[in-house]
Amino acid sequence: MNKNFKVQAQGGFTLIELIVVIVILGILAATALPKFANLSGDARFASINAAKGAMTSAAAIAHGRALVSPTDVSATGTMSLEGVSIDVTTNGYPKATTGGIAKAASIDAADYASYTTTATTTPTVPANGIVFVPKSIDGTAAAKKCYISYAIDPTKTDAPVVAITGNAADCQ
Repeated sequence: MNKNFKVQAQGGFTLIELIVVIVILGILAATALPKFANLSGDARFASINAAKGAMTSAAAIAHGRALVSPTDVSATGTMSLEGVSIDVTTNGYPKATTGGIAKAASIDAADYASYTTTATTTPTVPANGIVFVPKSIDGTAAAKKCYISYAIDPTKTDAPVVAITGNAADCQ
């Protein structure tokens, strides 16, 4: 008894198998996409929080250095921190300028737009202050709701006020 069986090798996937895989991928994409779609606002807000920490630390370091060594503050109102000359007030806090707090905290002009006066298209700048807005939203409606401000009264010895305006939703 000699039977001749043809062995057929499957050459690929069937149409049904491909459709099932596509449907499964579609369901996964539909459930995962909303979780990743609006992360830009969260990223901007995290960046602003990091800038706030950098500004607070830089102000404390500069003031501490001025207290320990008052002669480090030059007659022209500058101080050298790690080889960078920054503008400081008479009590050693960085001034609310790009040459002051922006340099001390390494706030890069490529990442943040800075404002020292209020205009119709900018956030409200506090008295004796400066405002930093992420460049990615500068000039938009979100810029008026998502920024960080630094204000210091040069006539007083009070610490500067570093404040964040907005939240992750405002930074979209």
